[in-house]
Amino acid sequence: MRILVLGGIRSGKSQWAESTVQRAAGDSAPVRYLATGAAADNDPAWAHRVTAHQARRPAHWHTVETGDLAAELGSAPGTATLVDDIGGWLTATMDHRGAWTGTPIDRDVDALVRAVDTFTAPLVLVSPEVGLTVVPATAAGRRFADELGTVNQRLAAVCDQVTLVVAGQPLTVKEPS
Repeated sequence: MRILVLGGIRSGKSQWAESTVQRAAGDSAPVRYLATGAAADNDPAWAHRVTAHQARRPAHWHTVETGDLAAELGSAPGTATLVDDIGGWLTATMDHRGAWTGTPIDRDVDALVRAVDTFTAPLVLVSPEVGLTVVPATAAGRRFADELGTVNQRLAAVCDQVTLVVAGQPLTVKEPS
């Protein structure tokens, strides 16, 4: 089962995703947590959020901080995995490619979608939903929103379920067939 969890900032999407992957894997089964947001040394508020996320995770979960989701997903396709979050991955990918001014990231997105599509264990992906997050009125901000919308649509197409979390409440957008 591949689940895409969407929501706005502080909507409860990560907590809902964590409980969902734990149920899917089994309470004591190993879960790999792929964290895409680097800890910012000079941002205490961000560091506090990262620490809060870490504190919620069961001790038997294995955390991997990565910007290369496709490779990480391909390295252990049989292990229940939670990716938090696609927006962080997209930001790092756009930084790496210099894509803020137009360099394409299609190959990176294609590789991620292929990795998700072929993943065999429970997989839960967390992503901010376009329009429910702050996007600056700049060319780079618009580019991010456009790319995130495309990535979310492509991931939704290969996921079995899509859930939108609003105020901590899950709303089913796409049900497993």
